[in-house]
Amino acid sequence: MTTLPIAQTLHRKGHWTGPATTCELDYTERFLRRKRLTMTSGAAFVVDLAQTTSLDDGDALELDNGALVQITARVEALYKVSGPHLVRLAWHVGNRHTPCQINDDHLLIQADPVIGHMLEHLGAQVEPVTAAFTPEGGAYGHGRTHSHEHVATAHEH
Repeated sequence: MTTLPIAQTLHRKGHWTGPATTCELDYTERFLRRKRLTMTSGAAFVVDLAQTTSLDDGDALELDNGALVQITARVEALYKVSGPHLVRLAWHVGNRHTPCQINDDHLLIQADPVIGHMLEHLGAQVEPVTAAFTPEGGAYGHGRTHSHEHVATAHEH
């Protein structure tokens, strides 16, 4: 029986150095707590983090043997959204809690025909592309936007 290396430590992009092997994950795969993953070399390892975490392109997981595994964003099917009133289009994407990578002249979103049709109806040009997807994180730090969860504040008690 073979024991796989275990990663329980996450180093955020810019806060680690040294040689590392890589592991390519798409946007959905980069949201995890405990999972068996495979490096681009073909070697497997197990991620076992304390809580569900959104890994960012450039982060590194430290294996129990001290080796580092750099997370890279895998190329995936996206829509490139452009057109006049890009800010308005971005508002509609955000209003639907759709992950969005914001660039100066276009948006990138996951390929979703319903959202794509809505954006075309609003005057957007929607072009299928394949690219690494690194959308904006949530408003409160690393991670993802989440649907209408309500967090109680001190003012409500």
